[in-house]
Amino acid sequence: TMLWPDGDIVPKKSLPESVNAIALQAASDWAFERESPEQVTLSLVIVHKGDIILERYAEGIDRHTRTRTWSTAKSIAATLIGMLVDDGRMSLDAPLGIEWLPRLPAAEADPRDAITLRHVLNMSSGLEPVDSFGMEFATGSGLAYWAGLSSVDGARNRGLVRQPGSVFEYENYDTLLAVYAMKRALGSEKLYREFPRTALLDRIGMRNTLVSTDRFYDFILSSQVYTNARDLARFGLLYLQNGTWDGERLISEDWIRFVRTPAPSTATIGNEYGGHWWLVPDGRNDVPKDAYSTAGNRGQYVIVVPSHETVIVRRGLDYGRQGFDQWDLTREVLKSLSP
Repeated sequence: TMLWPDGDIVPKKSLPESVNAIALQAASDWAFERESPEQVTLSLVIVHKGDIILERYAEGIDRHTRTRTWSTAKSIAATLIGMLVDDGRMSLDAPLGIEWLPRLPAAEADPRDAITLRHVLNMSSGLEPVDSFGMEFATGSGLAYWAGLSSVDGARNRGLVRQPGSVFEYENYDTLLAVYAMKRALGSEKLYREFPRTALLDRIGMRNTLVSTDRFYDFILSSQVYTNARDLARFGLLYLQNGTWDGERLISEDWIRFVRTPAPSTATIGNEYGGHWWLVPDGRNDVPKDAYSTAGNRGQYVIVVPSHETVIVRRGLDYGRQGFDQWDLTREVLKSLSP
């Protein structure tokens, strides 16, 4: 019963003059009519200047359909953590302050104590990179996702193999370390379990979003969030609006600046990752450099393009990691829009 974006009533409007309808339809067809059977687009929502200018779903899917976000959840986790940093309850450059496993004798210093929140959000903790070595489902985070082990214990039970901050390794467990630090900062199980909804989801109308836990009730905010395309469009719109919603600031400009700043450890690989958001790689000149994106397995993307006042949401059912490129999609969509 509420108007978009707080609710789901979307008034019918003519496209603004700055939008080329033919090019917009061509971008939609580009996303859905894939040459590869391994790339299946389920939904596409494009928000321009606050309004939904395109919304399209595959057969059997509609605006109510929830699917897993996969690693797009990491950007939601970073947003929740940013709220606590803004409030002074967490610090980017302070040690995580957690108890590592296995525990060392009390007299021994644990080198993992040097790992900060910035390190894990930049995916450069220096801890053993289990998932990115192809062992996700054998000895890595998959054991917490699918096999009943504790996500917290798995994240803490890795040895330090590199200097923190020195090497980029994309690891689910780094996100889960940050989420565990968030839990400790909140200080109680009750506050922790209520926090995603009361701090973020309900405040921006993401009422169709479910945040999953492991069997010990710890949030698996590295992957296991279930939601629909419109809720993800709301999430992108929060960032497009520079952290404000209905005139209220939810996340600071400093935090948005952090998530959009390339991790130092990515300097040799194109500066393509910030603070749990992906950035336009150095080698791409066909999309605006100010664009940034979530990214989840099987093609889950929320792309924010400030220079074009645009949010693009693409949900996929791609086979594995079969190459749907969010920056190619961004290029095609922006052909229809004046900056």
